[in-house]
Amino acid sequence: MKIKSLLAKPFASYIYKHVQKGATTAVEDQEAILKMLLKTGRNTQFGKDAGLDKVTAYEEYKQAVPVRDYEQIRPYIDQIKEGKHNILWKGKPLYFAKTSGTTSGTKYIPITKDSVSNHFNTARNAALCYAAETGNTRFFSGKLIFLSGSPVLERVGGIPTGRLSGIANHQIPPYLRSNQLPSYETNCIEDWETKLNKIVDETINQDMTLISGIPPWIQMYFDELMRRSGKKIGELFPHFSVMMQGGVNFEPYKARLFESIGRKVDCVELYPASEGFFAFQDTREAEGLLLNTNDGIFFEFVPAAEIFNENPTRLSLRDVKVGENYALVINSNAGLWGYNIGDTVRFVSTDPYRLVVTGRIKHFISAFGEHVIGEEVEYSMQKAAEEEKVHITEFTVAPYVSGDAGKSYHEWFVEFENEPGNMKAFAQKVDENLRRKNVYYDDLITGNILEPLKITPVRKNGFIDYMKSIGKLGGQNKVPRLSNDRKIAEELKKWTIQ
Repeated sequence: MKIKSLLAKPFASYIYKHVQKGATTAVEDQEAILKMLLKTGRNTQFGKDAGLDKVTAYEEYKQAVPVRDYEQIRPYIDQIKEGKHNILWKGKPLYFAKTSGTTSGTKYIPITKDSVSNHFNTARNAALCYAAETGNTRFFSGKLIFLSGSPVLERVGGIPTGRLSGIANHQIPPYLRSNQLPSYETNCIEDWETKLNKIVDETINQDMTLISGIPPWIQMYFDELMRRSGKKIGELFPHFSVMMQGGVNFEPYKARLFESIGRKVDCVELYPASEGFFAFQDTREAEGLLLNTNDGIFFEFVPAAEIFNENPTRLSLRDVKVGENYALVINSNAGLWGYNIGDTVRFVSTDPYRLVVTGRIKHFISAFGEHVIGEEVEYSMQKAAEEEKVHITEFTVAPYVSGDAGKSYHEWFVEFENEPGNMKAFAQKVDENLRRKNVYYDDLITGNILEPLKITPVRKNGFIDYMKSIGKLGGQNKVPRLSNDRKIAEELKKWTIQ
Protein backbone atom coordinates (compact mmCIF):
# COMPACT_ATOMS: atom_id res chain seq x y z
CA MET A 1 0.00 0.00 0.00
CA LYS A 2 1.40 3.43 -0.93
CA ILE A 3 2.27 6.14 1.57
CA LYS A 4 -0.84 8.32 1.00
CA SER A 5 -3.12 5.35 1.59
CA LEU A 6 -1.29 4.48 4.80
CA LEU A 7 -1.35 8.03 6.13
CA ALA A 8 -5.05 8.36 5.30
CA LYS A 9 -6.04 5.57 7.73
CA PRO A 10 -5.46 7.37 11.06
CA PHE A 11 -6.71 10.69 9.67
CA ALA A 12 -9.89 9.04 8.37
CA SER A 13 -10.48 7.41 11.76
CA TYR A 14 -10.04 10.76 13.54
CA ILE A 15 -12.43 12.62 11.20
CA TYR A 16 -15.02 9.83 11.32
CA LYS A 17 -15.11 9.91 15.14
CA HIS A 18 -15.33 13.71 15.11
CA VAL A 19 -18.27 13.63 12.66
CA GLN A 20 -20.13 10.95 14.62
CA LYS A 21 -19.63 12.83 17.88
CA GLY A 22 -20.88 16.06 16.28
CA ALA A 23 -24.04 14.28 15.13
CA THR A 24 -25.01 13.70 18.77
CA THR A 25 -24.84 17.42 19.67
CA ALA A 26 -26.57 18.82 16.57
CA VAL A 27 -29.25 20.91 18.33
CA GLU A 28 -26.78 22.41 20.81
CA ASP A 29 -24.32 23.15 18.01
CA GLN A 30 -27.03 24.89 16.00
CA GLU A 31 -27.94 27.13 18.94
CA ALA A 32 -24.26 27.99 19.46
CA ILE A 33 -23.88 28.85 15.76
CA LEU A 34 -26.85 31.24 15.88
CA LYS A 35 -25.26 33.05 18.83
CA MET A 36 -21.95 33.26 16.96
CA LEU A 37 -23.64 34.61 13.83
CA LEU A 38 -25.49 37.26 15.82
CA LYS A 39 -22.33 38.32 17.66
CA THR A 40 -20.49 38.97 14.39
CA GLY A 41 -23.50 40.04 12.34
CA ARG A 42 -24.61 42.90 14.61
CA ASN A 43 -21.49 44.86 13.58
CA THR A 44 -22.23 44.63 9.84
CA GLN A 45 -24.32 46.98 7.74
CA PHE A 46 -26.98 44.28 7.43
CA GLY A 47 -26.96 43.73 11.18
CA LYS A 48 -27.41 47.42 11.89
CA ASP A 49 -30.30 47.63 9.41
CA ALA A 50 -31.98 44.56 10.94
CA GLY A 51 -31.35 45.57 14.56
CA LEU A 52 -29.41 42.41 15.37
CA ASP A 53 -27.92 44.10 18.44
CA LYS A 54 -31.32 43.73 20.09
CA VAL A 55 -31.71 40.02 19.17
CA THR A 56 -30.76 37.41 21.75
CA ALA A 57 -32.95 34.40 20.85
CA TYR A 58 -34.32 32.57 17.82
CA GLU A 59 -37.90 33.84 18.27
CA GLU A 60 -36.59 37.43 18.22
CA TYR A 61 -34.41 36.63 15.23
CA LYS A 62 -37.43 35.50 13.19
CA GLN A 63 -39.09 38.85 13.85
CA ALA A 64 -35.99 40.83 12.88
CA VAL A 65 -34.96 38.89 9.75
CA PRO A 66 -37.65 37.70 7.33
CA VAL A 67 -37.09 34.86 4.86
CA ARG A 68 -35.61 36.36 1.72
CA ASP A 69 -34.37 35.44 -1.73
CA TYR A 70 -31.45 36.77 -3.76
CA GLU A 71 -33.28 39.87 -4.97
CA GLN A 72 -33.76 40.97 -1.38
CA ILE A 73 -30.05 40.70 -0.51
CA ARG A 74 -28.94 42.08 -3.85
CA PRO A 75 -28.60 45.70 -2.60
CA TYR A 76 -26.05 44.45 -0.06
CA ILE A 77 -24.22 42.40 -2.70
CA ASP A 78 -24.06 45.52 -4.88
CA GLN A 79 -22.39 47.40 -2.02
CA ILE A 80 -19.78 44.66 -1.70
CA LYS A 81 -19.17 44.82 -5.46
CA GLU A 82 -18.55 48.56 -5.01
CA GLY A 83 -15.67 47.72 -2.66
CA LYS A 84 -17.35 48.35 0.69
CA HIS A 85 -16.41 46.34 3.80
CA ASN A 86 -18.47 44.83 6.65
CA ILE A 87 -21.69 44.67 4.65
CA LEU A 88 -23.12 41.16 5.12
CA TRP A 89 -20.18 39.75 7.08
CA LYS A 90 -16.98 41.17 8.52
CA GLY A 91 -14.45 42.40 5.97
CA LYS A 92 -14.87 41.39 2.33
CA PRO A 93 -15.57 37.95 0.83
CA LEU A 94 -12.65 35.81 -0.34
CA TYR A 95 -14.66 34.85 -3.43
CA PHE A 96 -17.95 35.33 -5.21
CA ALA A 97 -19.49 32.06 -6.43
CA LYS A 98 -21.24 32.97 -9.65
CA THR A 99 -24.42 31.05 -10.36
CA SER A 100 -27.45 31.40 -12.63
CA GLY A 101 -30.81 32.38 -11.17
CA THR A 102 -34.17 31.73 -12.77
CA THR A 103 -35.41 35.28 -12.12
CA SER A 104 -32.32 37.19 -10.98
CA GLY A 105 -29.95 36.53 -13.86
CA THR A 106 -26.40 35.98 -12.60
CA LYS A 107 -26.15 35.70 -8.83
CA TYR A 108 -23.02 36.47 -6.83
CA ILE A 109 -22.90 34.38 -3.65
CA PRO A 110 -20.23 35.42 -1.10
CA ILE A 111 -17.70 32.92 0.23
CA THR A 112 -15.84 34.40 3.20
CA LYS A 113 -12.68 33.55 5.12
CA ASP A 114 -14.93 31.97 7.77
CA SER A 115 -17.17 30.02 5.37
CA VAL A 116 -14.59 28.67 2.91
CA SER A 117 -13.78 25.64 5.07
CA ASN A 118 -17.45 24.62 5.05
CA HIS A 119 -17.33 24.16 1.28
CA PHE A 120 -14.09 22.28 0.99
CA ASN A 121 -13.54 20.41 4.26
CA THR A 122 -16.98 18.83 4.04
CA ALA A 123 -16.18 17.02 0.78
CA ARG A 124 -12.94 15.85 2.38
CA ASN A 125 -14.85 14.63 5.46
CA ALA A 126 -17.26 12.66 3.27
CA ALA A 127 -14.36 10.84 1.59
CA LEU A 128 -12.66 10.18 4.94
CA CYS A 129 -15.86 8.90 6.61
CA TYR A 130 -16.24 6.48 3.71
CA ALA A 131 -12.60 5.40 4.09
CA ALA A 132 -12.93 4.90 7.85
CA GLU A 133 -16.12 2.86 7.57
CA THR A 134 -15.02 0.63 4.68
CA GLY A 135 -11.27 0.47 5.28
CA ASN A 136 -10.71 1.44 1.65
CA THR A 137 -7.95 4.06 1.56
CA ARG A 138 -6.24 2.72 -1.58
CA PHE A 139 -7.98 5.30 -3.76
CA PHE A 140 -5.94 8.10 -2.16
CA SER A 141 -2.83 6.78 -3.93
CA GLY A 142 -4.36 6.62 -7.40
CA LYS A 143 -5.54 9.33 -9.78
CA LEU A 144 -8.59 11.37 -8.79
CA ILE A 145 -10.80 13.41 -11.09
CA PHE A 146 -13.25 16.14 -10.14
CA LEU A 147 -15.33 17.07 -13.19
CA SER A 148 -15.71 20.80 -12.67
CA GLY A 149 -15.99 24.25 -14.14
CA SER A 150 -13.04 26.38 -15.21
CA PRO A 151 -10.72 27.54 -12.38
CA VAL A 152 -10.09 30.79 -14.26
CA LEU A 153 -11.56 33.53 -12.06
CA GLU A 154 -12.54 37.05 -13.02
CA ARG A 155 -12.62 39.92 -10.54
CA VAL A 156 -15.85 41.60 -9.52
CA GLY A 157 -15.33 44.53 -7.19
CA GLY A 158 -11.78 43.27 -6.69
CA ILE A 159 -13.09 39.85 -5.53
CA PRO A 160 -12.09 36.63 -7.38
CA THR A 161 -15.28 35.33 -8.99
CA GLY A 162 -16.25 32.12 -10.78
CA ARG A 163 -18.27 28.92 -10.63
CA LEU A 164 -18.08 27.14 -7.28
CA SER A 165 -16.54 24.04 -8.86
CA GLY A 166 -13.88 26.27 -10.45
CA ILE A 167 -13.15 27.97 -7.13
CA ALA A 168 -12.82 24.50 -5.57
CA ASN A 169 -9.83 23.84 -7.82
CA HIS A 170 -7.95 26.55 -5.92
CA GLN A 171 -8.69 24.88 -2.57
CA ILE A 172 -7.56 21.31 -3.25
CA PRO A 173 -5.00 20.45 -0.55
CA PRO A 174 -1.37 20.08 -1.64
CA TYR A 175 -1.25 16.37 -0.74
CA LEU A 176 -3.85 15.66 -3.47
CA ARG A 177 -2.44 17.97 -6.14
CA SER A 178 -0.16 15.31 -7.63
CA ASN A 179 -3.12 12.91 -7.86
CA GLN A 180 -5.56 15.36 -9.43
CA LEU A 181 -6.67 15.20 -13.05
CA PRO A 182 -7.23 16.76 -15.51
CA SER A 183 -4.39 19.26 -15.88
CA TYR A 184 -4.94 22.89 -15.00
CA GLU A 185 -4.72 23.84 -18.69
CA THR A 186 -7.46 21.37 -19.63
CA ASN A 187 -9.65 22.46 -16.73
CA CYS A 188 -9.46 26.04 -18.04
CA ILE A 189 -11.15 25.12 -21.33
CA GLU A 190 -14.60 26.74 -21.38
CA ASP A 191 -16.28 24.72 -24.15
CA TRP A 192 -17.52 21.51 -22.51
CA GLU A 193 -17.19 19.21 -25.54
CA THR A 194 -13.63 20.36 -26.26
CA LYS A 195 -12.80 20.03 -22.58
CA LEU A 196 -14.35 16.56 -22.34
CA ASN A 197 -12.22 15.28 -25.23
CA LYS A 198 -9.05 16.63 -23.58
CA ILE A 199 -10.06 15.10 -20.23
CA VAL A 200 -10.42 11.71 -21.93
CA ASP A 201 -7.04 12.19 -23.64
CA GLU A 202 -5.40 12.78 -20.26
CA THR A 203 -7.15 10.07 -18.24
CA ILE A 204 -7.82 7.13 -20.55
CA ASN A 205 -4.42 5.53 -19.80
CA GLN A 206 -4.22 6.55 -16.13
CA ASP A 207 -4.92 4.59 -12.93
CA MET A 208 -8.19 6.32 -12.03
CA THR A 209 -9.39 5.38 -8.53
CA LEU A 210 -11.94 8.10 -7.65
CA ILE A 211 -14.29 9.93 -10.02
CA SER A 212 -16.46 12.81 -8.82
CA GLY A 213 -18.98 15.19 -10.36
CA ILE A 214 -22.62 15.74 -11.30
CA PRO A 215 -24.12 12.41 -12.51
CA PRO A 216 -25.14 13.47 -16.05
CA TRP A 217 -21.66 14.85 -16.72
CA ILE A 218 -19.98 11.75 -15.25
CA GLN A 219 -22.11 9.74 -17.70
CA MET A 220 -20.92 11.85 -20.63
CA TYR A 221 -17.33 11.23 -19.52
CA PHE A 222 -18.01 7.48 -19.31
CA ASP A 223 -19.68 7.45 -22.74
CA GLU A 224 -16.65 9.02 -24.42
CA LEU A 225 -14.21 6.72 -22.58
CA MET A 226 -16.19 3.67 -23.73
CA ARG A 227 -16.45 4.96 -27.30
CA ARG A 228 -12.68 5.45 -27.51
CA SER A 229 -11.56 2.31 -25.67
CA GLY A 230 -14.29 -0.18 -26.49
CA LYS A 231 -14.20 -1.19 -22.81
CA LYS A 232 -16.46 -0.77 -19.79
CA ILE A 233 -15.20 1.75 -17.24
CA GLY A 234 -14.48 -0.90 -14.62
CA GLU A 235 -12.27 -2.80 -17.06
CA LEU A 236 -10.54 0.36 -18.29
CA PHE A 237 -9.81 1.49 -14.72
CA PRO A 238 -9.34 -1.73 -12.71
CA HIS A 239 -8.62 0.15 -9.44
CA PHE A 240 -11.58 2.55 -9.77
CA SER A 241 -13.48 1.99 -6.51
CA VAL A 242 -15.21 5.23 -5.43
CA MET A 243 -17.65 7.54 -7.18
CA MET A 244 -18.63 10.77 -5.40
CA GLN A 245 -21.60 12.66 -6.79
CA GLY A 246 -23.99 15.49 -5.97
CA GLY A 247 -25.94 18.36 -7.49
CA VAL A 248 -28.92 16.26 -8.60
CA ASN A 249 -30.77 13.19 -7.30
CA PHE A 250 -28.55 10.21 -8.07
CA GLU A 251 -31.27 7.58 -8.43
CA PRO A 252 -32.48 8.37 -12.00
CA TYR A 253 -28.89 8.09 -13.29
CA LYS A 254 -27.71 5.20 -11.14
CA ALA A 255 -28.65 2.20 -13.31
CA ARG A 256 -27.05 3.55 -16.47
CA LEU A 257 -23.88 4.65 -14.68
CA PHE A 258 -23.42 1.19 -13.17
CA GLU A 259 -24.14 -0.41 -16.53
CA SER A 260 -21.34 1.72 -17.98
CA ILE A 261 -18.96 0.71 -15.19
CA GLY A 262 -19.80 -2.97 -15.56
CA ARG A 263 -19.08 -3.88 -11.94
CA LYS A 264 -19.68 -2.66 -8.41
CA VAL A 265 -18.07 0.53 -7.11
CA ASP A 266 -18.93 2.38 -3.92
CA CYS A 267 -20.84 5.67 -4.08
CA VAL A 268 -20.65 8.66 -1.76
CA GLU A 269 -23.45 11.21 -2.11
CA LEU A 270 -22.96 14.92 -1.41
CA TYR A 271 -25.27 17.91 -1.03
CA PRO A 272 -23.25 20.99 -2.01
CA ALA A 273 -24.45 24.35 -3.32
CA SER A 274 -22.94 27.75 -4.01
CA GLU A 275 -24.46 28.91 -0.71
CA GLY A 276 -22.84 26.19 1.39
CA PHE A 277 -22.17 22.47 1.81
CA PHE A 278 -25.29 21.29 3.59
CA ALA A 279 -25.09 17.52 4.02
CA PHE A 280 -23.18 14.41 3.01
CA GLN A 281 -23.33 10.65 3.20
CA ASP A 282 -21.46 9.74 6.38
CA THR A 283 -22.33 6.04 6.39
CA ARG A 284 -23.35 3.30 3.99
CA GLU A 285 -25.55 1.71 6.65
CA ALA A 286 -28.39 4.26 6.81
CA GLU A 287 -30.65 6.17 4.42
CA GLY A 288 -30.13 9.88 3.85
CA LEU A 289 -27.40 12.48 4.20
CA LEU A 290 -26.08 13.77 7.52
CA LEU A 291 -26.93 17.45 8.01
CA ASN A 292 -23.78 19.55 8.47
CA THR A 293 -24.87 21.08 11.76
CA ASN A 294 -21.60 22.37 13.27
CA ASP A 295 -19.89 24.21 10.42
CA GLY A 296 -21.02 27.84 10.30
CA ILE A 297 -24.61 27.44 9.06
CA PHE A 298 -27.75 27.85 11.17
CA PHE A 299 -30.54 25.98 9.39
CA GLU A 300 -34.24 26.81 9.34
CA PHE A 301 -37.05 24.72 7.91
CA VAL A 302 -40.30 26.07 6.47
CA PRO A 303 -43.20 23.71 5.62
CA ALA A 304 -42.97 23.63 1.83
CA ALA A 305 -46.57 24.66 1.29
CA GLU A 306 -45.97 27.87 3.28
CA ILE A 307 -42.74 29.09 1.71
CA PHE A 308 -44.41 31.80 -0.36
CA ASN A 309 -46.61 33.01 2.53
CA GLU A 310 -45.88 36.45 3.93
CA ASN A 311 -45.19 35.04 7.41
CA PRO A 312 -44.45 31.32 7.03
CA THR A 313 -43.85 28.97 9.93
CA ARG A 314 -40.10 28.76 10.62
CA LEU A 315 -38.64 25.86 12.57
CA SER A 316 -35.18 25.31 13.99
CA LEU A 317 -33.66 21.84 13.93
CA ARG A 318 -35.12 21.07 17.35
CA ASP A 319 -38.69 21.06 15.98
CA VAL A 320 -38.46 19.25 12.64
CA LYS A 321 -40.31 15.98 12.06
CA VAL A 322 -39.54 12.91 9.99
CA GLY A 323 -41.52 12.69 6.75
CA GLU A 324 -42.44 16.38 6.39
CA ASN A 325 -41.42 18.30 3.26
CA TYR A 326 -39.54 21.49 4.19
CA ALA A 327 -38.08 24.41 2.28
CA LEU A 328 -34.47 24.90 3.40
CA VAL A 329 -33.49 28.34 4.74
CA ILE A 330 -29.93 29.15 5.82
CA ASN A 331 -28.11 31.74 7.92
CA SER A 332 -24.36 31.54 7.53
CA ASN A 333 -20.92 32.94 8.20
CA ALA A 334 -20.83 33.84 4.50
CA GLY A 335 -23.31 36.61 5.37
CA LEU A 336 -26.50 34.96 4.12
CA TRP A 337 -29.39 35.79 6.47
CA GLY A 338 -32.81 34.09 6.32
CA TYR A 339 -31.83 32.95 2.82
CA ASN A 340 -34.21 30.63 0.98
CA ILE A 341 -31.94 28.50 -1.19
CA GLY A 342 -34.84 27.08 -3.22
CA ASP A 343 -34.52 23.40 -2.24
CA THR A 344 -36.98 21.18 -0.43
CA VAL A 345 -35.83 18.42 1.92
CA ARG A 346 -37.38 15.66 4.00
CA PHE A 347 -35.90 14.18 7.17
CA VAL A 348 -35.62 10.41 7.26
CA SER A 349 -34.12 10.46 10.78
CA THR A 350 -33.75 12.89 13.67
CA ASP A 351 -31.29 10.75 15.64
CA PRO A 352 -29.02 11.65 13.97
CA TYR A 353 -30.42 14.32 11.63
CA ARG A 354 -30.38 12.78 8.15
CA LEU A 355 -32.36 14.04 5.18
CA VAL A 356 -33.01 13.56 1.48
CA VAL A 357 -33.42 16.33 -1.08
CA THR A 358 -36.91 16.18 -2.56
CA GLY A 359 -36.76 18.90 -5.23
CA ARG A 360 -36.69 22.59 -6.05
CA ILE A 361 -39.35 25.00 -4.80
CA LYS A 362 -39.75 26.53 -8.25
CA HIS A 363 -39.55 23.19 -10.05
CA PHE A 364 -42.98 21.64 -9.64
CA ILE A 365 -46.18 21.17 -11.60
CA SER A 366 -49.37 22.56 -10.18
CA ALA A 367 -51.11 23.74 -13.31
CA PHE A 368 -54.24 21.92 -12.15
CA GLY A 369 -53.73 21.99 -8.35
CA GLU A 370 -51.75 18.74 -8.12
CA HIS A 371 -48.41 20.17 -6.84
CA VAL A 372 -46.27 17.32 -8.15
CA ILE A 373 -42.66 17.56 -6.95
CA GLY A 374 -39.34 16.19 -8.18
CA GLU A 375 -39.12 13.33 -5.70
CA GLU A 376 -42.47 11.99 -6.95
CA VAL A 377 -41.68 11.99 -10.66
CA GLU A 378 -38.22 10.52 -10.09
CA TYR A 379 -39.67 7.69 -8.01
CA SER A 380 -42.38 7.02 -10.61
CA MET A 381 -39.92 6.86 -13.50
CA GLN A 382 -37.28 4.89 -11.64
CA LYS A 383 -39.71 2.20 -10.46
CA ALA A 384 -41.14 1.68 -13.96
CA ALA A 385 -37.68 1.65 -15.53
CA GLU A 386 -36.41 -0.97 -13.08
CA GLU A 387 -39.41 -3.22 -13.69
CA GLU A 388 -39.13 -2.95 -17.47
CA LYS A 389 -35.29 -3.05 -17.51
CA VAL A 390 -35.24 0.31 -19.28
CA HIS A 391 -32.36 2.77 -18.88
CA ILE A 392 -33.16 6.48 -18.86
CA THR A 393 -30.58 9.03 -19.99
CA GLU A 394 -32.52 12.15 -18.96
CA PHE A 395 -36.08 13.44 -18.64
CA THR A 396 -38.15 16.48 -17.79
CA VAL A 397 -41.88 17.00 -17.26
CA ALA A 398 -44.18 19.88 -18.22
CA PRO A 399 -47.96 20.45 -18.17
CA TYR A 400 -49.92 20.41 -21.40
CA VAL A 401 -52.95 22.65 -20.92
CA SER A 402 -55.66 22.17 -23.51
CA GLY A 403 -58.60 24.42 -24.21
CA ASP A 404 -60.83 21.33 -24.36
CA ALA A 405 -62.03 19.85 -21.06
CA GLY A 406 -60.42 16.51 -20.27
CA LYS A 407 -57.60 16.95 -22.78
CA SER A 408 -54.91 18.36 -20.49
CA TYR A 409 -52.11 16.12 -19.23
CA HIS A 410 -48.50 15.95 -18.05
CA GLU A 411 -46.05 15.57 -20.92
CA TRP A 412 -42.85 13.69 -20.11
CA PHE A 413 -39.91 14.32 -22.42
CA VAL A 414 -37.67 11.25 -22.05
CA GLU A 415 -34.36 10.30 -23.63
CA PHE A 416 -34.04 6.51 -23.44
CA GLU A 417 -30.83 4.52 -23.56
CA ASN A 418 -33.05 1.61 -24.59
CA GLU A 419 -36.73 2.17 -25.30
CA PRO A 420 -39.43 0.01 -23.69
CA GLY A 421 -40.97 -2.59 -25.94
CA ASN A 422 -44.45 -1.09 -25.40
CA MET A 423 -44.29 2.67 -24.88
CA LYS A 424 -47.99 3.00 -24.05
CA ALA A 425 -47.79 0.30 -21.35
CA PHE A 426 -44.63 1.87 -19.95
CA ALA A 427 -46.31 5.30 -19.74
CA GLN A 428 -49.24 3.69 -17.96
CA LYS A 429 -46.90 2.20 -15.34
CA VAL A 430 -45.25 5.56 -14.73
CA ASP A 431 -48.69 7.17 -14.43
CA GLU A 432 -49.89 4.56 -11.94
CA ASN A 433 -46.75 5.06 -9.84
CA LEU A 434 -47.32 8.82 -9.76
CA ARG A 435 -50.96 8.37 -8.81
CA ARG A 436 -49.89 6.27 -5.84
CA LYS A 437 -47.38 8.94 -4.76
CA ASN A 438 -49.60 12.02 -5.18
CA VAL A 439 -53.25 11.88 -4.10
CA TYR A 440 -54.10 15.20 -5.77
CA TYR A 441 -52.85 13.96 -9.12
CA ASP A 442 -54.80 10.72 -8.62
CA ASP A 443 -57.99 12.71 -7.91
CA LEU A 444 -57.53 14.70 -11.14
CA ILE A 445 -57.11 11.52 -13.20
CA THR A 446 -60.03 9.79 -11.45
CA GLY A 447 -62.22 12.84 -11.99
CA ASN A 448 -61.38 12.98 -15.72
CA ILE A 449 -59.94 16.47 -15.29
CA LEU A 450 -56.57 15.21 -16.54
CA GLU A 451 -55.73 12.49 -19.04
CA PRO A 452 -52.99 10.05 -18.01
CA LEU A 453 -49.49 11.29 -18.74
CA LYS A 454 -47.99 11.05 -22.20
CA ILE A 455 -44.35 10.30 -23.03
CA THR A 456 -42.61 12.16 -25.86
CA PRO A 457 -39.32 10.39 -26.72
CA VAL A 458 -36.26 12.61 -27.17
CA ARG A 459 -33.62 11.49 -29.66
CA LYS A 460 -30.14 10.40 -28.53
CA ASN A 461 -28.13 13.34 -27.15
CA GLY A 462 -31.21 15.55 -27.47
CA PHE A 463 -30.84 16.94 -23.95
CA ILE A 464 -27.15 17.62 -24.56
CA ASP A 465 -28.04 19.51 -27.74
CA TYR A 466 -30.71 21.45 -25.87
CA MET A 467 -28.29 22.46 -23.11
CA LYS A 468 -25.73 23.41 -25.76
CA SER A 469 -28.31 25.57 -27.53
CA ILE A 470 -28.90 27.63 -24.38
CA GLY A 471 -25.20 27.86 -23.48
CA LYS A 472 -25.42 25.62 -20.42
CA LEU A 473 -23.59 22.46 -21.42
CA GLY A 474 -21.26 21.11 -18.73
CA GLY A 475 -20.10 22.46 -15.40
CA GLN A 476 -22.74 22.59 -12.68
CA ASN A 477 -25.65 23.05 -15.09
CA LYS A 478 -28.49 20.55 -15.12
CA VAL A 479 -31.89 20.19 -16.77
CA PRO A 480 -34.79 21.08 -14.42
CA ARG A 481 -36.77 17.95 -13.67
CA LEU A 482 -40.09 19.81 -13.58
CA SER A 483 -41.53 23.02 -15.02
CA ASN A 484 -44.82 24.73 -14.33
CA ASP A 485 -44.86 26.14 -17.86
CA ARG A 486 -43.88 24.92 -21.33
CA LYS A 487 -40.81 27.04 -22.03
CA ILE A 488 -38.39 24.07 -21.89
CA ALA A 489 -40.93 21.74 -23.47
CA GLU A 490 -41.33 23.91 -26.55
CA GLU A 491 -37.57 24.15 -27.01
CA LEU A 492 -37.14 20.38 -26.61
CA LYS A 493 -39.54 19.73 -29.47
CA LYS A 494 -36.60 20.37 -31.82
CA TRP A 495 -34.99 17.16 -30.55
CA THR A 496 -37.98 14.84 -30.14
CA ILE A 497 -38.57 11.65 -32.14
CA GLN A 498 -41.55 12.16 -34.38
